[in-house]
Amino acid sequence: MKFTGISDEAGQPIETQIKAHRELGWKYLEVREVDKENLTLMSDEKFEEVYRKVSESGMKVSCFGGAVGNWATKISGDFKKDFDEVKRAIPRMKKFATKYLRVMSWPNDKDNPWSDEDWGKEAIKRSKELSKLAEDAGIVLVHENCSGWAAKTDKMLRIYREVNSPAFRLMFDTGNVVAYKDGDSFENYMKLKPYIEYVHIKDYTTVDGKLAATYPGEGEGRVKEVMADLKSSGYEGFVSIEPHMASVVHLRKVGDPEETYRIYVNYGKKLMEYA
Repeated sequence: MKFTGISDEAGQPIETQIKAHRELGWKYLEVREVDKENLTLMSDEKFEEVYRKVSESGMKVSCFGGAVGNWATKISGDFKKDFDEVKRAIPRMKKFATKYLRVMSWPNDKDNPWSDEDWGKEAIKRSKELSKLAEDAGIVLVHENCSGWAAKTDKMLRIYREVNSPAFRLMFDTGNVVAYKDGDSFENYMKLKPYIEYVHIKDYTTVDGKLAATYPGEGEGRVKEVMADLKSSGYEGFVSIEPHMASVVHLRKVGDPEETYRIYVNYGKKLMEYA
């Protein structure tokens, strides 16, 4: 397996993200945001700056943490924005020689929610269109079990089967199973295992009825068991950390920079103990 991480959880500057992964001895970054701008959405000038700094460091990018279908979108939103984002991401991914683009399946409208059937049909339709675009470009969309219609395992399986594209695979996040109250994380991992192409590691415990992020293997995400199975199965893909402890970037929860960096590096070291 190859280790990587959503590097903005080490810090926003790309230099900080590179430094953390170098300290861990990792060759890859999973880049989502740099200076609060998503890699797929930032200006061409900003992207070229990031590309130059990553390339000069000798690092590579394992995955683009795109915004398609994520927590900041909704099922009734303008699909053209998502389509255009994938089109914009493709040449940037090719420049980095990156295969994977992380996607989700559009949260429901809060004020005027769609029926589950209509929500699912639209999410699957959109995913099919994006997968055709990805297939033609030679990239792979990896759908995460997070914010959206297919956040839980049964719907992850359905969207995978109905999209039915070699350019649409699954990204399994150990902690999201806990966060979305979807049963046992290891059992869900085993159900999805044949279709998983990328793994995210988060872990949570429940304190006074509320979720609290923990170091990997210290919560309810069955991280040790998932890692053991990946190892015994000869998994050669990416395992990516997303601590959510000092900082939760997508919620704009930003902790002390030094603590954020320290926790990120310690999180990576802890996870490698299970490899």
